[in-house]
Amino acid sequence: MKKLTYLFLFMLCMQASLYAQNNAFAVQTNIANGIIEGNYNTHTGIQTYFGVPFAKPPVGELRWKAPQPLDNWTGVKQTKKFGPRPMQTMVFGDMQSRSDGVSEDCLYLNVWTPAKRNTKDLPVLVYFYGGGNVAGDASEPRYDGEAMAKKGIVVVTTNYRLNVFGYLAHPELSAEAPYKASGNYGLLDQQAALAWVQKNIAAFGGDPKKVTIAGESAGSISVSYQMASPLSKNLIAGAIGESGAGINPTMAPVPLAEAEKTGVEFIQKAGYKSIKELRALSTREVYEIYNESKRFGFPVVIDNYFLPKNLPQIFEAKQQAQVPLLLGWNSAEIPGGAFLQGPANAENFVNRVKKEYPSNHEEVLKLYPVGNTDRDVEVSATALASDRFIAYSTWKWFDLHRNNSTQPVYRYLYSKLRPELVDKSLASGLAGGTVKKDANTPAPKPVGAPHACEIEYCMGNLPLVKDYAWTPDDYKVSETMFNFFANFIKTGNPNSDKLPSWSAAKAGDKMPAVMIIDTESKEVKAENDARYEFLDKTYK
Repeated sequence: MKKLTYLFLFMLCMQASLYAQNNAFAVQTNIANGIIEGNYNTHTGIQTYFGVPFAKPPVGELRWKAPQPLDNWTGVKQTKKFGPRPMQTMVFGDMQSRSDGVSEDCLYLNVWTPAKRNTKDLPVLVYFYGGGNVAGDASEPRYDGEAMAKKGIVVVTTNYRLNVFGYLAHPELSAEAPYKASGNYGLLDQQAALAWVQKNIAAFGGDPKKVTIAGESAGSISVSYQMASPLSKNLIAGAIGESGAGINPTMAPVPLAEAEKTGVEFIQKAGYKSIKELRALSTREVYEIYNESKRFGFPVVIDNYFLPKNLPQIFEAKQQAQVPLLLGWNSAEIPGGAFLQGPANAENFVNRVKKEYPSNHEEVLKLYPVGNTDRDVEVSATALASDRFIAYSTWKWFDLHRNNSTQPVYRYLYSKLRPELVDKSLASGLAGGTVKKDANTPAPKPVGAPHACEIEYCMGNLPLVKDYAWTPDDYKVSETMFNFFANFIKTGNPNSDKLPSWSAAKAGDKMPAVMIIDTESKEVKAENDARYEFLDKTYK
């Protein structure tokens, strides 16, 4: 009976998606800078405002400057389609977009609200996309806010600058900034969006005192930084992190002087002498210079403005946002081949461990045992690769907040294996979507849930992602994770009567509570945290 119910829900969602655009009438809302016009869908009851500007376009003299406040406008601004996504190349070929092109003029956000004419004080979700700070887009279908809005939540997804446009630091840029630092423009864009929410969300029925921020991968890393920043920590009431925190070795910040040196070298190698010369270039020229450099973005900066210290220092001093936190990671974030760099057999695994950990390889092999088969090697190599890639940093964030806050911290491990692909000529990609399969596409049998695969589940958006042959089990998992997230956004607690009981982790507990999110979700005691304790000593 349950399977029939999930299939029925799937058909309803598909039908709603098909007819959404044919059942809307125009609605207007007065925000701080003027009147905007969006759509009211008579079938869903959800109002949408897409492509709403929240800062001046960061172009011309505003390229590589902190986001600037908008000027007011007269008349009615149309906000019925997604704005352009930030400048980026196809770093992750499996990302999908609904944006209106690609542009430096990208500082737009999107709002979904269930508010009626007298509604007020609804909880708010602000979601930051992933993409390694080099790619991503607030219009992607998996981040769509309609399903969450139907739960009584106002949803905001926001763009932020990326790669060279969002994170370049340079002494000249620092000298001209009123706060005497540079870089971090993408993070400052996020902070500006949060400030916009504080000022404007009541116009959409939202409560500025009930804002939860969330994100996956680089978006989760952004959440950790916004929690730590003195500019943002008082703008939020809760935080959700899906796989990632800005803690060594995962996109940790660097000192300003180091970032400025990197910027100087980048400009000199491109054949330019000054920021003035670079600002005079067209978007195309800067885009091509960056692509030719083969760089994977630029680091976040300890700038003594947005970020005064690194995250462990800030959390250990209890200077972070003192808010409830829900976070976790996936059971197979990255394939074991990322560590093995060769065949998945015992000899290669042991040799790689000895090379990476020459003085304590025996301890590593106890924590990540070789086992008896090549499959055992694949499992352990996947665990070690995933921990080094992103799981450890997320664990460290978890550990820091539970030990340096009185607020509840809920930890999950997402473990649902994906269903079959609809198109067998495709393969799953790193960013959560699909890529064309070829002879070089690795195809190991999955040992767990890969990076980014949980996004459409937790946002209730399986019907909007067409690549996978979703099953009743997938809809069951999605309903569970979606409701956990919605409950947390509303109350700071993921629990409700119809869900498995989920305990907050206790400070100092060596085997803290973890919610395993799978076809049969359940709370367990963490049994592998010795791995993270070991890596913690290593990375220090």
